Amino acid sequence: MISVDLVSDPVCPWCWLGLRYWQAAREQTRDIEVETVLRPFQLDGAIPRAGLPYGDYMRSKFSGENSERYKIMRAHLEAAGPAVGIVFNFDQIDVRPNTLDAHRVIRWAQGQGLGVEAADALHKAFFEERRDIGHREVLAEIAGEVGLETGIVADLLSSDRDADAVLKEEQFYRSLGVQGVPCFIFNGRFAVSGAEEPAALAEAIKKAAAQPPTANA
Repeated sequence: MISVDLVSDPVCPWCWLGLRYWQAAREQTRDIEVETVLRPFQLDGAIPRAGLPYGDYMRSKFSGENSERYKIMRAHLEAAGPAVGIVFNFDQIDVRPNTLDAHRVIRWAQGQGLGVEAADALHKAFFEERRDIGHREVLAEIAGEVGLETGIVADLLSSDRDADAVLKEEQFYRSLGVQGVPCFIFNGRFAVSGAEEPAALAEAIKKAAAQPPTANA
């Protein structure tokens, strides 16, 4: 079995595309046992917990010279999404949330073997359904939709449970040199950055499977 750390953020559109590409790559390599572990990365941890108006935030972030780059990026995402069942409703999103709580939900889902499902559901809720995934009631609902106990998650979200653990884990991956997401780290040995096509990710899986185990494995 190989282990793959998928470093991502639920509000990163490339991460949703990358996750769907990863799922397609797994279908191409079903003979190889792979453990996918979702890891946290906040694109902007400075956003207040209540969130910010999405349109204003994006205009500020991609103003001036960056505006043309954003248009090109968005056009690519909107063209690539439908092939893997993704709908990006960028114009209808109201809130750019802080994602610390969303990462806590993914962490708890991961503990139940539902990390990929939770991440995908959060991406869909944000980009397609335009739900505020910074709102704790919404997060508890999404947790229930992927198989977690809604009441338990709501209670956990009302506390600071695992907030420090998420932040420490994020800092660990930043210390490894992760600067953008998605980032796929194979057996702790090599990484593939960005939303690579399924064929490229499948080749990375095969490469990791062909490598000898580490000394402490």
